[in-house]
Amino acid sequence: MKVSIFDVAKKSGLSVVTVSRVLNQSDSVRPKNREKVLQAMKELDYHPNASARSLARGKTGIIGLTLTTLHDSFFDAVVKEVNDKLAEHGYFLALSISKSYEDAFHRSLFQEDRVDGVILLSPVDEDEYVMELKKKKIPFIMIDNSRKNPSVTSIIVDNYKGGYEATKHLIDLGHTEIAHIAGPDPYLSSRERERGYLTALKDAGLEPFRIERGTFAMSSGYDIAMKWIESGNLPPAVFAADDYIALGVINACLNKGVRIPRDLSLVGFDDQIFASEFRPMLTTVRQPADKIGAAGVELLLAAINDSTKRNVTIQIEPELIIRETTARKT
Repeated sequence: MKVSIFDVAKKSGLSVVTVSRVLNQSDSVRPKNREKVLQAMKELDYHPNASARSLARGKTGIIGLTLTTLHDSFFDAVVKEVNDKLAEHGYFLALSISKSYEDAFHRSLFQEDRVDGVILLSPVDEDEYVMELKKKKIPFIMIDNSRKNPSVTSIIVDNYKGGYEATKHLIDLGHTEIAHIAGPDPYLSSRERERGYLTALKDAGLEPFRIERGTFAMSSGYDIAMKWIESGNLPPAVFAADDYIALGVINACLNKGVRIPRDLSLVGFDDQIFASEFRPMLTTVRQPADKIGAAGVELLLAAINDSTKRNVTIQIEPELIIRETTARKT
């Protein structure tokens, strides 16, 4: 026979109301009584119905997450961490893969009665998302937002530090002619990585060898590197704004017989899965997806439980991972 809440009440010697309050994590239950209920649930092997609990709390038990692509192992790792952490708190994750906020909202996933909160992962049309979610009074946080915004809670990686450390690594190896393939200018991450690159050079008394504006794509790195090689202007060291750009550079060099790292030292950014799978293995700056995802869940659940909480910006430190694509200048 299926165990019910009434059986738990009888076993614990407490009222059904008290058991219900324990199930809904109410603060009004005395610790001693809470322990009695939890022990009774354990002994009876009672598992409350998740949907019933959500309904009782006026919640859906679902968190929405929107992103523009799944063809990115860094995003994949963040989503996995978010999903795992939400599961620990009894929530389900619903994904919306959308190129714009119109797509996300027209699909009606992010409505007041469908999700308890929303995570925006590297959103495009950031201001429109913020305006719509605030209008609907849906709790939300942003991860890897395009600009600093004190009116929302967000998590960003210290991209400035990452760009600085990547460039300083090349300088420490004796390189004085260091080029940068930057990411798209609208992204805060691109601008901050470039700023770190420029500051590291300035601190070392060096000038930028060359800055090229690219996109976060292999084809971008490939085209830029091919242009350098064919014009005879290939720099001896390159800091690429992300690993996809760096892989494109490697591909161009392999096609033209340029040896890495003997002829060209290269640093990427993100530490995508392939960074340690291809040969030579890519020196890169790691974004800690586990810390980012865990912090995102913690901040969102805090916002859901207390709408009066102040907005905060959490900055997470990246880590330089030295592998095989960088070497001392000969």
